[in-house]
Amino acid sequence: MPSLVSVNVGLPREAAWAGIGRTSIDKRPVRRPVHVGLLGIEGDQVSDTKHHGGLDQAVYAFAREDLDFWAGELGQEIQDGQFGENLTTSGIDVNEAEVGERWRIGEVLLEVASIRIPCNDFKGWMGLCGYDNRAWVRRFAEQGRPGPYLRVLGEGAIAAGDEIEVVHEPGHGVTVSTMFRALTTDRSLLPDLLRVDGLVAEARATAERYVAALR
Repeated sequence: MPSLVSVNVGLPREAAWAGIGRTSIDKRPVRRPVHVGLLGIEGDQVSDTKHHGGLDQAVYAFAREDLDFWAGELGQEIQDGQFGENLTTSGIDVNEAEVGERWRIGEVLLEVASIRIPCNDFKGWMGLCGYDNRAWVRRFAEQGRPGPYLRVLGEGAIAAGDEIEVVHEPGHGVTVSTMFRALTTDRSLLPDLLRVDGLVAEARATAERYVAALR
């Protein structure tokens, strides 16, 4: 059964290497149940509100299996939360989840809404932590497994060890990985995004501009 390995939170910290001079990427596991509201997890706070946070990026999930892959690539152990994820999952391929798919975890109902696009702050953080971050943004993007941002459709408590139940699959076939590649490495996939009901506004606008240019 898919389950939640860890719930991770972080607060803004000053960081000269970060684009805006502060970052919340340093997320640490919490050992007790925490409340998840519409804008995220109790004890977690976004630093760069221009590019992160809001209803469509309330919670970020990343698979323990993908952390283990990167540990092998980098030759070093990777702790839960190292990639800035709020939820470290196990037993579910979060990148093959469809956009709009819904998960029940503990008392919380979540919906796959968007994707994480790597940035230089991520690269800086990996380097600061002692990992080989050469060409990190490109290397991460090439894998096409970014992990999803989640909307909170139903608030409640969540804790490490909770089962992850997929309660709705929209059936359009547009996965997290598809959305990531469409917005980064393979623009020809952009029209596929328009099959997604409730697609985040920025992605819809990008896809619509691409389709209009083809006419």
